[in-house]
Order: sequence, then C-alpha cells, then structure tokens
Amino acid sequence: MSYRLYVHCDRMITDESLASRDVVFNWVLVDAGGDVQAKGSDDTRDAIEQILVQNALDNVNMIGLIPGDEVLFCLADIPAKQSRYIRQALAFSVEEQLAQDVESMHLALGKRGDEGHRVAAIDRGAMTRWYQLLNDWENTRLTAIYPDAALLPVQGSGWSICLAGESALLSSAQGEWLRMKSANLAMFVGTLAMPREDEVIAEISVALYADQQSLDDYPAVEAELSSNGVISLNREVIDITPVELLAHSHFRHLCEPVNLCEGDFATDSRKTSALRPWRPLIAVACTWFVLQVGLEIGLGYYQQHQAEQLREQAMAIYRQHFPDDRRAHAGNIQRVLQGQLRVAGNQGGSSDFLSLIKQTGQQFEALPGKEAVTFSSLNYSQSRGELIVDLRADTFNKLSALRNGLVQQGLDADIGSVVNEASGARGRLTISGG
Repeated sequence: MSYRLYVHCDRMITDESLASRDVVFNWVLVDAGGDVQAKGSDDTRDAIEQILVQNALDNVNMIGLIPGDEVLFCLADIPAKQSRYIRQALAFSVEEQLAQDVESMHLALGKRGDEGHRVAAIDRGAMTRWYQLLNDWENTRLTAIYPDAALLPVQGSGWSICLAGESALLSSAQGEWLRMKSANLAMFVGTLAMPREDEVIAEISVALYADQQSLDDYPAVEAELSSNGVISLNREVIDITPVELLAHSHFRHLCEPVNLCEGDFATDSRKTSALRPWRPLIAVACTWFVLQVGLEIGLGYYQQHQAEQLREQAMAIYRQHFPDDRRAHAGNIQRVLQGQLRVAGNQGGSSDFLSLIKQTGQQFEALPGKEAVTFSSLNYSQSRGELIVDLRADTFNKLSALRNGLVQQGLDADIGSVVNEASGARGRLTISGG
C-alpha cells in the first residue's frame, strides 16, 4: 500500500537550526485511500522516523510544506508552447515581479492559466536549506515541496482562508497564495473584495476554515468578512489540524500547487522515463545475464583447470619413460611421441620400450578373439630391456597365440606364473628383443 507523509514546518530555517536537528514539524500520514493513519504536532525528524519504523513502513512518499510567505507567486506570460522554450524565457518573464536578482532565485514552473503560467519563486539559499531539511529521511522519498497556503482547497472564483493559530493562509482560484499573521487579516479583507480594473464582480465567495478556538481568538476576521457586502462568506468550523486540511485538499486534487522540486532540486520521482514500467523486467534480465556470464566463466575456469591437470599427468608419464628428453612440453608432446613411434618402427627389432609396446600391440590387434584378452599391468625394465605384461584370457590358448606371434617377429617371449581358473587363465608375458 502506498502511503503519503505530509510534514509541515511553519518557521524560517537557518544554517544553525539545520545543523542542530531541533526543527519540529506538524505532520500527518495518509494511506492509499486518503484516510489518516497517524499524525502529530511539534515532533522532530527522529520521532517521525521512529514511528515509520515501528509501523514497518518503507518507501513512503513525503511531501514537504513550507511557509508560504517564503515563496513568491508570479505569472509568466510566455507565448511559446514547447517546454524547452518556456523555461528559457521564464527568468526574463518574471524578473520585474521580483524584489531581488533573478539569478539568486529558484524558479518552479506550474500549470498554465488564463493569464499565463503560474510560477513559484524562492531564494536559492532558502530552497537549498529546505531541500536539505526534507530530503533523505529514513524510509521515505521526497516527492514534492509546496508553499503551505497553495494547498488550500479552492472552488469557484473566490478565496480560501485558513486560520492556523497565529498564522493565516490564503489562496485564490487563480493560484495565488498568501501567508500573514492572523491579527492582520481583518485589515486585509477589504482588498479581497476589490475587483481588478478590467473586471466587474458583483460578489466574491470566500471560504473560511478554522477551528472554534481560532474563531474565538480572532473574532474581527469573521466580523469583517461578514460585514463586507461584496463577500459571500462560507464559514466551516473544522475539528482537524491545518496540516490535515492541506493534506486532504492535495490528496483529493482540490488545489493546483506548484512543486518547488524542479531543476537543481528535482527528485527522482520527478524524473520520468519511458523505461520506468519495464524496470522490473530489465532488473530480472540483468540478473539472469550476470548469473549466466558468471556460470560460463566458472565453467570455463573449471575446464581449463582440468585440462591443465591432464597435461601435467601426460607430461609426468612421458618423463617416466623419457627422462632425458628436455625438448618435449605439454604443447608438443603429441608430435614428439608420434616421432618417437616412427623412429621405433623404423628400427625394427630394437628392445626399447616403444618398439616392444608397438609390436606387442600389433600382435594383440591380429589376435583372434582379442576381446577376451585383457591387460592388467605393464612394466618395463630399461636395464634388462624387458617388457612385462600381466594378462588374463578366457583360455590359455589365446595367451599362447599372443606369445607365438611375438616369437615369429623375432622377439623373445615367455609366459610365466600361469594360473588356470574357472573363468579362464592368467599369466605374465615377458618380452625382450630377439
């Protein structure tokens, strides 16, 4: 379930208060249906984060509400329709409406109205402090920062006023917002009823939101609104906090505030991408690719290790029989061994190992019923020039036939240690040069 956390700070933030972490907030947590799940007042950041942890809430959308009197409302009459050109001309369009250098201001672009684009302007240094104050909270992600008064519910063509203790929040249907002391609101009421030079207005509707305590503390506000003949007052006594009212208005889309999180202060949630819906699938594909590559690398390493072991074993066997050969290595052992066999074949009746094993193999290949003959071991004595082969066959006649074939090739061959068994006969064939 998606949650929204609205946090409201109604005092100016300085570098000292930012470093001390003693700033307090009024806040409200609403669920995906807009129902309030938790709320508090004058709580520190640590206290609010602790509540989120206790309720196992993660990735909560956080909306920061800052004093409306720190943010100036402007109108930018820019005829261009493309967003790129609008932003290029934005600073020039609102420069005359600002009391300080436009280069030192952070400008956020809102929706276009009948009189132009709505623009929120705030000192860049102040915006930096607010962004640092509200960003990177535990278990939350900052999605927006709004002037608090801009979230008042506005209907029709009038004004909305909320008495929030010593402060009064005002917002108009044209998007303009104001924040002032409640004690000064009675003097300002008269200006609300003044039409513009090009307007003729018979009546202006004003919605007044306040709890009973605020109405009792500032009776002149309601009296002034009621006595003005141009103003049609709709008083609503609320039993919720001002931040709950602002959260309800924003959640129900009863206002069109300007999000200050743009440009250098844009959050990740403001940076949309065409690939965003495909991110889970891309993540799965990337994970599979990494695992597959890792598997292939591991398998390749294993096979390379096995090949190295086989080469080492082959060289060890070769060194046993040819200890004096230093030219052979794992890369050319096959070619060298083939050359050794060719030389041995050309030497005919030589009694070296290769000659004896070659001629024994030739006689074995020519032996009828060779499938019934098996070799259990081979031993070669270089000093005696003898090849000793332990054999097993189904009959002694096959052992004798192998010996006779070797004798016919001019070799000395004898069978010893013959043992007759129920399954056949086994013996030791000793071969030497003739």
